[in-house]
Amino acid sequence: MTSVLVYGAYGHTGRFVVAELRRRGFEPILSGRDAAKLPGGRPASVDDPASLDRALDGVAAVINCAGPFAATAVPVIEAAARAGVPYVDVAAEIEANLDTFALDIDTVVVPAMAFFGGLGDLLATAAMGDWTAADEIHVAYALSGWRPTAGTLAAGQVSRDRRDGRRVRFADGWLEHRDDALPTLEWTFPAPLGPQPVFGEFSMADVVTIPRHLRVPSVTSYMTVNAAKDLFAGGERDSAESFVVDVVVRSGGEERRAVARGQDIYAVSAPLAVEAVERILSGRTTAKGVASAGEIFDAADFLRALAPHISVELR
Repeated sequence: MTSVLVYGAYGHTGRFVVAELRRRGFEPILSGRDAAKLPGGRPASVDDPASLDRALDGVAAVINCAGPFAATAVPVIEAAARAGVPYVDVAAEIEANLDTFALDIDTVVVPAMAFFGGLGDLLATAAMGDWTAADEIHVAYALSGWRPTAGTLAAGQVSRDRRDGRRVRFADGWLEHRDDALPTLEWTFPAPLGPQPVFGEFSMADVVTIPRHLRVPSVTSYMTVNAAKDLFAGGERDSAESFVVDVVVRSGGEERRAVARGQDIYAVSAPLAVEAVERILSGRTTAKGVASAGEIFDAADFLRALAPHISVELR
């Protein structure tokens, strides 16, 4: 049985990843920083490279679910490189993603392989189809609610602190940090949602993952206002949240669209991450080293494989 190390296995997303690995016939090896939460597992500290090396001994791949990824991503990636095994994480931290893409690593490394970051990249890449370039890409999120876990909130705070509270956008071919207010506008989602008020230029990992490999000078993310207000209000986690991700790619006077629908943004991150590992281990990749989801996988085929967790429509 092929073994896959899950770093942060006892966290909210980590538990979903462990269950998905078992469902697909992998042997999950549980790891993380808190030994008390890992009876029979392999505790390891990001401050102790030797402990990470011991945790990775004999595994075929590692999935990092432990945030803040600003602290965990690079040490776990370096350990994976020493072990010669591929690395996948579920980081939605823009700065941590940038740290990862800046690495010079020969082994396969795929960051942001989750609902935020990886899914939008796959949808945009599939929507592009045979286009080699586009004028603009828009990624709009509609969530019925957004009650993040404590870990997500902590990671988000680290990310905001690293950019001094400024928001991030990708425009005119560059990442920009801005301190002005988010624009508010209306986005017309597919039926039955229809027009919804959204915050534009909402700081999301898509502004890093998509222009990583697609020739496009502008990538804009949007979030429904109600979901954003839920995020800042806090409150108890609601796993019943439903989502629609609407991606529009424009080139000249033409437009292409990809729409994803599902439930529970944490639960669906598990099949995204595990599908990535399965494809890497079976050689179904189109790039080497550090790469984003749309860069390394056949995007349309990958999206089809996510059913029934996520339903996708390409227009």
